[in-house]
Amino acid sequence: MSPRSRRLLPAATAVVAALVIAAPADGAAGRQDPHGSGGASVGLAAEPGALDLVPLPCYPVTFQATMVNTGRQDVFADMTLTAPAPVALSRDLFSSYLPAEEPDQPVSAPVEVTAPRDTPPGTYDVRLAVDRERLTVPVHVRPVPEKGPGDNLALGEQAFASSTHGNFSVCGGVDGNPDSADWSTLTGWNDGTSRVFPDSYGVRLDQPRTVGEVTVHTLDSERNPAAGFGLRDWDVQVQRDGAWRTVAEVRGNTAGAVTSRFEETEAEAVQLVIHASNDGSYSRVVELEVH
Repeated sequence: MSPRSRRLLPAATAVVAALVIAAPADGAAGRQDPHGSGGASVGLAAEPGALDLVPLPCYPVTFQATMVNTGRQDVFADMTLTAPAPVALSRDLFSSYLPAEEPDQPVSAPVEVTAPRDTPPGTYDVRLAVDRERLTVPVHVRPVPEKGPGDNLALGEQAFASSTHGNFSVCGGVDGNPDSADWSTLTGWNDGTSRVFPDSYGVRLDQPRTVGEVTVHTLDSERNPAAGFGLRDWDVQVQRDGAWRTVAEVRGNTAGAVTSRFEETEAEAVQLVIHASNDGSYSRVVELEVH
């Protein structure tokens, strides 16, 4: 991950929180409930067990919520997840069938945590519950750092697109991670209209900013090189007073990262208008940087 892109934001605290409820003693009859955990037979865990969150529109932090059947009978468990406003979660329910196996088999689901820019700094407790069992994941909301000369103005700001493939998030191209190795699972943006161009992908800045440089990281890995799968032709546009203006053009690209420099101008938003990819199918942006 690019230090230049990520230097403003702290990483999540790498702590594991867990609460495991002991299985019934020998001879005790566990209750099998097709719609509940059956009492004290489900363990809860979260990793990391505490989070640091900078409240930006497109900079979520993620933890893995885990359930494990520590009893002797199969159960179907419903985990509820709640957070105090204005902190928001990507899910409020995690349901799973939990077979009684040896060794115990944990079942996990990712949970994204976000908060609006004006969220007061402090600690907000995300609460996980299965029946009477509880687990708390503290979320430490930090002040939003100022962005200045040399910083990536797109980092964590609100992204938008003409369409987004169902396996991706529109925020994936402004999360500070330009590594193509993570593109298909953790980061990046992919449009949702195969073999239909043009596509667009952009970011709204936090306030009107003076910009003069845009870097585009497109898909480029050993398995999927840019010459075969990356963006080929696109325009860089800036928005001012609601109107879009083209400030740079890229044609015939085969590189994984391309920086376009242009006369500095005030912009409310920046977007790519993508005319073609090298495989003619999808537009793939791993990271968009604005300086």
